[in-house]
Amino acid sequence: MNLIVSLMETASTGSSGSGLLTIGMLLVMFVAFYFFGIRPQKKQEKEANNMRNNLAVGDEITTIGGIIGKIVSIKEETCVIESAHDKTKIRILKSAVSRVDVKAEDAQD
Repeated sequence: MNLIVSLMETASTGSSGSGLLTIGMLLVMFVAFYFFGIRPQKKQEKEANNMRNNLAVGDEITTIGGIIGKIVSIKEETCVIESAHDKTKIRILKSAVSRVDVKAEDAQD
């Protein structure tokens, strides 16, 4: 807030050259913040959503909680995984999937 007030005071005192320079530097900072902060985050979110939408039965996954298992069924927002040798089944949200360790196609080869 103080930055905006000081910019307005600088612009009103007549030194428009330094006021424009300050505004230009702010614009450059905002553009840099967008390209180095917001844009990569949106790209990561897009890739994570793509990965979650392409889950298949037989994929071996790791959840965000660290549970490792194999997908046995998939519904709209949830999936059921087997997490141990004794066939323990856990129903989780698709949004809880952190990564796919082994795709079903790769496991069959």
